[in-house]
Amino acid sequence: MGYREMAERAHDGDNEVFEVREPSGRYAPVRHYTDLEVWRMAMDVTDAVYNATKTFPKTETFGLASQLQRAAISIPSNIAEGWGRGRSGEYVQFLRYARGSLYEVETQLRIAARRGYVEQDTLRSLLDQTASISRMLVALMKALR
Repeated sequence: MGYREMAERAHDGDNEVFEVREPSGRYAPVRHYTDLEVWRMAMDVTDAVYNATKTFPKTETFGLASQLQRAAISIPSNIAEGWGRGRSGEYVQFLRYARGSLYEVETQLRIAARRGYVEQDTLRSLLDQTASISRMLVALMKALR
């Protein structure tokens, strides 16, 4: 499967600790959301979105650029907030919110590309990253159910 975020089980009562399967096959505890590769990748996409929106026209500062930035921020934020809820069911719901925000980002990037604000190479790179994040979120949600 290849996703480090494949949570194999949750335990430890109030302080859930997820164990993930590393590529080597060994299990490693994830004690904080910042340990999750999917969260780190979402942070990278957020940085990339901010970099891409720097070149948007000034007329989009409070429009598409702002909306795209807010949607990107929501991805890692929802992963973190769900972790803080402390229950697998609630965490899955916040992972769904993160995935919804991810699709917002994809749609808004496509709009930006259609308007000529984002180069095709940048669009392809960002969409590749969002596709990977989406797969990882789905794998994590399945493992937590």
